[in-house]
Amino acid sequence: VQLVESGGGLVQSGGSLRLSCAASGFAFSSYVMKWYRQAPGKERELVASIGITGRSVYYVDFAKGRFTASRDNAKNTVYLQMNSLKPEDTAVYYCNARQNSKFDYWGQGTQVTVSS
Repeated sequence: VQLVESGGGLVQSGGSLRLSCAASGFAFSSYVMKWYRQAPGKERELVASIGITGRSVYYVDFAKGRFTASRDNAKNTVYLQMNSLKPEDTAVYYCNARQNSKFDYWGQGTQVTVSS
């Protein structure tokens, strides 16, 4: 199983980024996928969770109205479009595939830095 995030970078406040997470080694289209983030000195936190078809997406409060999660099951890829970025969005962003304690995989993360 492999999850590879990309698309992070340095952006000014108010800007946008689109993160990607390419999955391999498992039946991607059968798994709920999640985006998390971890800021320096803070615990990892959930950003969004997207169902297997992509029609059902859950966002935590800080992501609502600014972030959009989507997936392309034909490409085994999940995306996170982030708009109106704020300095407090600065973090390493991770994708996660989890079914149970024995199937719980993370990517290496991609750094997002938002300057004020």
